[in-house]
Amino acid sequence: MRATVIATFFGVFLTCTYTAKEATKKTKKAKLYVPQIDCDVKAGKIINPEFIAKCPPGCQDVKHRVYGTDIYASFSSVCNAAIHSGIIDNTGGKVLVQKVAGHSGYRGSFSNGVRSLSLPRWRESFLVSEGKPRKGVTYPSTLEYSSSKSTAVKSEPKKPEQDLKGMKSADTSNTSEKASDQGDTARKERQTTPVPTPGTEMATTTPTATTTTTEPSTTVPQPTTAPAAPRTTAAPAKARPGLHRGRDMGSSSVHPAYASVVAAAARQVQAAQGRGQNTAFRGTSTSASNRNILLHNTGAQHQEPVATFQSAASSPVHLAMEIDSWKPGLSLFDTGFRSKEEFNPKPLESISQGNQNCKVDLSFLMDGSWSIGKRRFQLQKRFLGNVAQALGIGSAGPLMGIVQYGDDPSTEFNLKTYANSKDLRNAIEKIQQKGGLSNVGKALSFVNKNFFLDANGNRGGAPNVVVVMVDGWPTDRVEEASRLARESGINIFFVTVEAAAQSEKQNVVEPNFVDKAVCRTSGFYSINVPSWFSLHKVVQPLVKRVCDTERLACSKTCLNAADIGFVIDGSSSVGTGNFRTVLQFVANISKEFEISDTDTRIGAVQYTYEQRLEFSFDKYSTKQDVLNAIKRISYWSGGTSTGAAISYASEQLFSKSKPNKRKIMILITDGRSYDDVSVPAMAAHQNGVIAYSIGVAWAAPDELEAIASDPAKEHSFFVDDFDNLYRYVNQLIQNICTEFNSQPRN
Repeated sequence: MRATVIATFFGVFLTCTYTAKEATKKTKKAKLYVPQIDCDVKAGKIINPEFIAKCPPGCQDVKHRVYGTDIYASFSSVCNAAIHSGIIDNTGGKVLVQKVAGHSGYRGSFSNGVRSLSLPRWRESFLVSEGKPRKGVTYPSTLEYSSSKSTAVKSEPKKPEQDLKGMKSADTSNTSEKASDQGDTARKERQTTPVPTPGTEMATTTPTATTTTTEPSTTVPQPTTAPAAPRTTAAPAKARPGLHRGRDMGSSSVHPAYASVVAAAARQVQAAQGRGQNTAFRGTSTSASNRNILLHNTGAQHQEPVATFQSAASSPVHLAMEIDSWKPGLSLFDTGFRSKEEFNPKPLESISQGNQNCKVDLSFLMDGSWSIGKRRFQLQKRFLGNVAQALGIGSAGPLMGIVQYGDDPSTEFNLKTYANSKDLRNAIEKIQQKGGLSNVGKALSFVNKNFFLDANGNRGGAPNVVVVMVDGWPTDRVEEASRLARESGINIFFVTVEAAAQSEKQNVVEPNFVDKAVCRTSGFYSINVPSWFSLHKVVQPLVKRVCDTERLACSKTCLNAADIGFVIDGSSSVGTGNFRTVLQFVANISKEFEISDTDTRIGAVQYTYEQRLEFSFDKYSTKQDVLNAIKRISYWSGGTSTGAAISYASEQLFSKSKPNKRKIMILITDGRSYDDVSVPAMAAHQNGVIAYSIGVAWAAPDELEAIASDPAKEHSFFVDDFDNLYRYVNQLIQNICTEFNSQPRN
């Protein structure tokens, strides 16, 4: 009996073991099917927020453009970005792609045989890493493209259908349209989604593609009720006395401890009473600094608004980023500096409208080094007070904050702390000298990354200006920090006092540091004063330059500094349906730019044998008005006189362009012109018009090249069918931005 029981038990055990092994085998056989993508596929064309894809060999090619370093703009080639980052090489391989929020600046670099380009701003970014699944995440075996429904996996991805063949309203269900509408709204609403670093942990939920977007919630951190913390700075640098001269050295006075506590308590009372007055100044986001900053040891995320292709709130990546936004830690751009004002914001006590002819967001870098001495430091404060009075500080005019630097920089007060000249002058009088070296480069980096934030009162629509006060010369290098600040859209002015004498020049760390730092070396951005005692003489000249927004070159980007005129073929060969497709193409390009009276402006001309001005540059000043105007253009029908149309556009559109705007003509035609195009095109080029030609179907290649600016291959495009026009939307914008960024600085 016992033997029978044992035999039965052993048999059951063997059966269970065999079954478990078979189940394990089946589990192991379930492998991830990785879809393959082509070399030219851009991350922005794929809707999935996180996916693994296989790149083919041979993607290391200059035609597959890449924008950024480590974090890439979404219209970069996925595969070439992976090569640039070192994840794969030119033989191809698997890549893990994670979508993240847009950036306000992308830095170009040369890495692994690939040259990536710089870009001031883009609506969406992505990260690339080794193509291995993350634990707990299920990846799609089918990639969903933004211009079509879910695409079946083949050795090559199916061509996405053209998303809009006819003109549709702005609230259509099409994914691209929704994403763009979301982007337009996002420029007005502050977002709290942080940009994760490559090492950031994300949610381990299965990512699912979505074609809808939801408004991110706006979360504003409340000020703490604890006493004000002292100004936070980085570890002091080692002194280099041989590099900088000392004048009347002496220790600066320090506030007594009880005064700090009393002042902090007063600020809290004022904050409680005036919270309703605290105004967040914001507008259409211009090209600004890399401002997606996660403050060290705080949960406060300050991020520039981003535009289209935002991950939906229900997606795992989006949820993970929302969860992480309240975790303390360092972002890619964290510096360790903190402004005391971010934790104890003061209310705007007496709000003035200010000088409305001078709407700028201004930061003064105040020299607090020991070399300046106590007496000259007082003269500097008096000068800053006089500048504040002359500017006419106010909510509709200039706003001004001050950062003092020595060994390390720290914010005395930010843009929203004071909203009238009187309060600002009183605050300047109370500033105490820091002491230390004159580390101007470190101060510029601090301002670039920490000062011009929404939370500090940055308004977006106002130019960002930094005025650097320097006694003698800096004790660190300024060229690289200045370049990054300029690329972020910051206009840098230098006021240097008592320059190095001939015998002292051997101590200067970086010769000609001013010319290396400013936007233009014409003298507009730099003022040299022979003595601190004559500083008062430059108050008015400096105010005049700072308020001359037409000449603030560094606030101009490829997206906000153009007058774009569309010249549209309305001839009989186009047809009504195709004409609506052309209008959609025009709308898709227009909506990528920042449109206002002071930013990019749009105009349109339609032509046949005759010409018609549909609307001029000054007709519409908002993006929605422009898009509505494009939709209302009616098809004309007739012959094709392209040469006459170019002349007409030059006279009726571009002759009325603003002096500080880049004049861009985008001409779309489907056939050979009945008249000559070369002479009118040459005249337009000579008048500063940058011409792009897009030919469809029967357009003549020789005419397209004659119309286009040099080099023609970068300004002339051809498609065989109207339905393929959409393919060149991103290419056109890329070329416009690349050309803008490559312009000489001086």
